[in-house]
Amino acid sequence: MITIKKVETKKDWKQFIDLPFKLYKEDKNWVPPLKKEVFFKLNTTKHPFWEHAIREVFLAEKDGVVVGRIVAIIDDNYNQLWDEHMGAFGFFESIDDFEIAKALLDATYTWLKEHGADKMRGPLSPSQNDECAFLLEGYDSPPVMMMSYNPPYYLTLTEKYGMKKAKDLYAFYKSHKTAPSSQIQIAVDRLKKNPNISTRHVDMKRIKEEAHLIKELYNESWQKNWGFSPMTDKEFDLMVDELKKVADPHLIWFAFYKDDPAGVAITLPDYNLVFKKLNGKLGLMGIIRFLLYKRKIVGTRAIVFGFKQKYRRFGLPALLYHETMQAGLKRGYKWCELSWNLEDNDLINQFDEKVGGKLYKKYRIYEMPIL
Repeated sequence: MITIKKVETKKDWKQFIDLPFKLYKEDKNWVPPLKKEVFFKLNTTKHPFWEHAIREVFLAEKDGVVVGRIVAIIDDNYNQLWDEHMGAFGFFESIDDFEIAKALLDATYTWLKEHGADKMRGPLSPSQNDECAFLLEGYDSPPVMMMSYNPPYYLTLTEKYGMKKAKDLYAFYKSHKTAPSSQIQIAVDRLKKNPNISTRHVDMKRIKEEAHLIKELYNESWQKNWGFSPMTDKEFDLMVDELKKVADPHLIWFAFYKDDPAGVAITLPDYNLVFKKLNGKLGLMGIIRFLLYKRKIVGTRAIVFGFKQKYRRFGLPALLYHETMQAGLKRGYKWCELSWNLEDNDLINQFDEKVGGKLYKKYRIYEMPIL
């Protein structure tokens, strides 16, 4: 007997949040999220994303045991920007049972249809500004910070349901031992001689002002990218608060042309090394482990690499890459994941290869019409 129910009580929420801890118990590559962060991300009264989005949360039970979960999502900001009626599914977890997956996706499909959506896309948890897509290739290593992870059978369940590939996302691995191509160094040398071009890393003492600068560059450089969903001021304020907890200011760089902000590169230490040791909780022992393992982080993720349209042919990505790499090496970092990139963003994919990156993981977002 399969039962789908809405998440409403404290017990329901606990079961929702605890489910992946049971499903991935024996998976050495899974990184447990902080349970409080998952609950906060779905809290419609506290998280600013839900000021422009709606959702419904479902659990699947089989013979009285929770075996699956899913969230149905409609983001009004996204739909207004793109003039669409897209609905999404996210936070999907399930045992390897197609009937369970079908029941969860059916519930989401029906809810989205009732709320005016004409297509279902996912996974988005809850948007492309957060964790999104199913891991498609690259199961031999853990995910880096804010990247998704799942068993391979999730792809099979989704495709059996009838969903088709909407877009693949790429992740590149760059070792400190791998030198960039000569083209990159030539571009860096040329740009450093240009008196109109300057760079600096973020000033955390003026983080509010810096946040406005990041928002300007982020929204302008990403607004035409497939799937882009604009952030509100409150969402950016939240992002800044989160950045202050994990950012290394030496890894966040701005480029300017004369006095005009031209681009931004944000690279973060890969705190998944730490989260893996916390088992979803940050109590007293969790804080001690956090401080202990924080010192052992040698990996990073280049998470934002954006430039205004009018400066994209100047070669500025090479310059900010160079500044970030040099700063990272001085601080003991040994590798970086450059992610995620749209599969058809040839410029950035070719650039990541030129700096010495190797395509090592792929992710997939699915879509289907709602009839």
